[in-house]
Amino acid sequence: MNPIKDYLSLVKFSHTIFAMPFALIGFVLGLRYNWIHHLSIENIWFKFFLVIVCMVTARSTAMAFNRYLDRHFDKLNPRTAIREIPAGIIKAEKALVFIGINMALFITATYFINAICFYLSPVALFVILFYSYTKRFTYLCHLVLGIGLSLAPIGAYLAVTGSFALLPLLFSFAVVFWVSGFDIIYALQDIDFDQSQSLYSIPSYWGLEKALNIARILHVFSAIFVVVAFYLGGFHILYLLGLFVFIGMLLYQHSIVKPNDLSKVNIAFMTANGIASVVFGVIVIASIFIQIYF
Repeated sequence: MNPIKDYLSLVKFSHTIFAMPFALIGFVLGLRYNWIHHLSIENIWFKFFLVIVCMVTARSTAMAFNRYLDRHFDKLNPRTAIREIPAGIIKAEKALVFIGINMALFITATYFINAICFYLSPVALFVILFYSYTKRFTYLCHLVLGIGLSLAPIGAYLAVTGSFALLPLLFSFAVVFWVSGFDIIYALQDIDFDQSQSLYSIPSYWGLEKALNIARILHVFSAIFVVVAFYLGGFHILYLLGLFVFIGMLLYQHSIVKPNDLSKVNIAFMTANGIASVVFGVIVIASIFIQIYF
C-alpha cells in the first residue's frame, strides 16, 4: 500500500487541472495590474507558492470532505463503491484528520498572503464544504460546485493585488457556468441511483435530455463570459486562439455525449475539459506576458 498514492486518489488530484489554470490567470492578471500601476511586488515567487498551496489544500479539503460525507452513498453505488473510504483503503477518521490538516494549511497560507485573503478564508472554506451537503436538498448543487471552483481566479488576483476587479470576476463567472455544465454531464451516470436514494441533481430531476440542454445553456454562458473578458481586458490577439480551443472543447463534449449513449461521459468530463482549461490558461497567460514585456 502507498498512503500518498491513496490520498492523492481520494482527492482526485489529477482534477486540479480544471481550476488551477484559471487561478494562474487570476494571478498573472494581478501581476499585470501591478505592472500597469507601477506597484512593487514583494516576494512574488513566495506569494506564487502560497497561492499554489491554497489551491491544492482548498481542493483537497473539499474533495476529501465530499468523499467522507458521501461514504455511505458511495458504498451503495456500484460505480463509487471502489472509492478509498467505502473500500476500506482509507478509514473515515483518518480522512477527517486529512481534512483538518488541509484546512489548517489553507488558512495559514492565506495569513502569509495578505489580510483580505486571510479574513475571507473562512468564507471560501464554507462555500467549498457546503457543496457536499447540497445534493441532499437541491438540484442546483452543480452551481454550488461551480461557485466553489470559481473562487480560484478572483482569489489568486486578490492574493497579488489585495483588491477586487471586474476582469478576474468575469473569469470566475466563466468557471461557474463551465463547471456547472460539465458536472451535470458527469452526473448523468448516476440518475437511477440518485433517484433511488432521493438525492438531488439536475439529471435526476429533469431527466437526460433536459439535463443535457441545461448543460448546453450553461456552457453558452461560460463562452460569453470568456468572450466579454477578451473585449474588456485589452488582451493580445493571441487570446483568440485560446478562446477557439476553449469553445471548441465545449462543443466537442456535447457532440459525444448523447441521451442514448453515455459511454463517452468520462472523455467529455476529463479529456475535453482538461484540454479546455490547460490550453486556454497557457494561451491567456502567454498573451498577458506579451503585453507586459512587448
